[in-house]
Amino acid sequence: MLTANKLMPQGRGLAPVLLKRAATIELDWDVRQKSRFDATDSQGRQIGIFLPRGTAVRGGDVLVAEDGSLVRVIAAPQPVLRITHCTAHGTPFDLTRAAYHLGNRHVPIELKPDHLKIEPDHVLADMLRSMHLIVVAVEEAFEPEGGAYGAQGHSHGGHSHDHSHDHGHSHSSGPKPLVLAPELLDDDHGHGHDHSHGHSH
Repeated sequence: MLTANKLMPQGRGLAPVLLKRAATIELDWDVRQKSRFDATDSQGRQIGIFLPRGTAVRGGDVLVAEDGSLVRVIAAPQPVLRITHCTAHGTPFDLTRAAYHLGNRHVPIELKPDHLKIEPDHVLADMLRSMHLIVVAVEEAFEPEGGAYGAQGHSHGGHSHDHSHDHGHSHSSGPKPLVLAPELLDDDHGHGHDHSHGHSH
């Protein structure tokens, strides 16, 4: 059996032609959150994966086998619950509330701008529906947020952040004016966000 004990997050640093030629393995989240497991790649090779404890493998990551060959990981579709807000009775903020309650239960969650995904759980599904959320069982790849699942940063569909963001601008615009009384504060930052997007379904 071939072994692989090196992981290249999202194949960073590799030429696209190498990634295209690489063998692949398709794994669901249950396997990818383990640091030691066996798998069969697209070339029929049995591979034993031995990674540092606490490592989670993400779709798009590349494993390096002992013979130097590359194996690209594909997040396999699996049963998940897709959670969206109800446009008739709720708002997108309901998803934030749902993420809070699920996080309190230490449930792995995949966060998307317009929906959440969790592993199937009928008790949680009932709780979410009672919060006027729409819960649908689907078969999709599952990439929950990082946090306790490894220190590789979080992945957003093929790229990951290392949190060394440099926004290229300063939030300090000179000395702040002296404020004599709280009632003189004008807290209007001019954002003007309108969250009633007017979606029609």
